[in-house]
Amino acid sequence: MDKKIKRWTKATVYPDMWVNPDDDPRNSEGVSRDGELATLQDYLSDYRLTLRMKCDGLTPEQLAQRSVPPSTMSLLGLLRHLAEVERDWRNWIAPGAPLSKLYGPRDTDFDGVLPEQSMVDAAYADLAREQAATDEELAAHLDLGERLGSDGIAVRELLVHRIEEYARHCGHADLLRECIDGRVGQ
Repeated sequence: MDKKIKRWTKATVYPDMWVNPDDDPRNSEGVSRDGELATLQDYLSDYRLTLRMKCDGLTPEQLAQRSVPPSTMSLLGLLRHLAEVERDWRNWIAPGAPLSKLYGPRDTDFDGVLPEQSMVDAAYADLAREQAATDEELAAHLDLGERLGSDGIAVRELLVHRIEEYARHCGHADLLRECIDGRVGQ
């Protein structure tokens, strides 16, 4: 059965936008602070916020809704996946034994999603904790050219990779959200 979903947005000034520019919490302070590190951190912060905005106001059932078969991608799966990825990045740079997977073997972050409030709450908590831990680990390394971990990844490369990962998944989140309730991104 082909169901049609009406496209909608909260914006009233520019109806093709997600929210009105004055209500958009991203870049609310104007242009980025000076410097390459500050710019990279601002972009990462904005993409993280964008992902949360894409999930805002949805029920556990909606957050767990799969995209297009056979894909197991869902907004809840994306939250869990990005928590897992943040942990993996920390494994790249932190000394000692690697941290264990949060959700189990490969793709369990997506495959194990259930439409339960407790899983939604845990996913948000896991993501916030893992983001903060990776941010804290990187805060000690302000030289973007410094190489970290056994593979010698540059701080710059890791930050750009993090931005790329969030940006790519925000694109997925746009499509997922539009399939759920017709709300479009900007």
